[in-house]
Amino acid sequence: MKRLSIICLTCLVIACSDQTPPEPDNEFTETLTINLPQALETDGVVTDFAMLSDNAGPTTISIAPDGAIWYTLSAGNAIGRMQPDGSAMVEYPIPTPGSSPRIIALGSDNNMWFSEHNSGKIGRITPGGDITEFDLSSADSQPRAIALGSDGNIWIGMFAASRIGRITPEGVVTEFDIPTPDSGPRALAAGPDGNIWFSEFKAGKIGRITMQGEVTEFELPNPQTGPGDITTGADGNVWFLELNGNMDNSPVIGNKVGRITPDGVISEFQIPSEGSTPINITVGPDRNIWFTKNNTLGRVTPNGEITEFPIFDGPGRAVGVSAGSDRQPPDRLTDRLWFTDPLNNRIGYLQFE
Repeated sequence: MKRLSIICLTCLVIACSDQTPPEPDNEFTETLTINLPQALETDGVVTDFAMLSDNAGPTTISIAPDGAIWYTLSAGNAIGRMQPDGSAMVEYPIPTPGSSPRIIALGSDNNMWFSEHNSGKIGRITPGGDITEFDLSSADSQPRAIALGSDGNIWIGMFAASRIGRITPEGVVTEFDIPTPDSGPRALAAGPDGNIWFSEFKAGKIGRITMQGEVTEFELPNPQTGPGDITTGADGNVWFLELNGNMDNSPVIGNKVGRITPDGVISEFQIPSEGSTPINITVGPDRNIWFTKNNTLGRVTPNGEITEFPIFDGPGRAVGVSAGSDRQPPDRLTDRLWFTDPLNNRIGYLQFE
């Protein structure tokens, strides 16, 4: 279920030890910390856990208030849950075959909500594992991004439909058209201003939608940079990734981290490594921005300084990443930065102290 690898992270490590670290604390309720200080650092120890099913494809990850780790298994068509020490691991099959669950997020009802990219549905799973599915207007809408809004509803990015959706805890769905046709909303997040912010992958724009459905769009300097995952930083700005390569059948030339202020001022920061593409972004335990890219985790300081750290001593592919209140203003963070590795069918974390 678990193996350890110790990797020295240059520029991040105070001291690197080649001793096997102690077993993770089983008292998971004691790992949740509010507003962890930026002074926290990691010694680069990677702890990881193999999935129950072969080739399950762990994709994105979210952490419940009770400390439980929830994750989507896109290839396995299931939702997984475990405790932070890897115990009590369970997989819940999704009723619709081949639904390809993508993003999972905590709802205001304390259930977990997830997008079903291939079925045009939004799923809800209770702490006990009961799943309910809700249809969107089209089975081909390709819902990908979801996030909890300031209104207590779950908001949805419908990639193929070029719409932003809203679903209440009871399952009532409302959909809003994005002004730019075929814009491809790829990711969304609750902003520091109480609105929902989203990336328009095909249009090269960042969008903002109010709780009433009013949309404003902000153009990026280069429309071919393919904006992807997005989150609210601890600095009160919205941060996003610009993808790289052939993504969703579209060539993009980003490979950057972007920042947009609540009033729409955009800054871009080049990722040092070339090739491949960044995938997911989040706020880390140290309150810096972190992202996944191939076999590395990248750290971005508030002024845009980027450092990349290898986290595998062999082949690996980091995808999802989270330290707690993902895609929301970071009011709840753990002292671990969790990530998924679908190539090796595992979930891992870096410990911060």
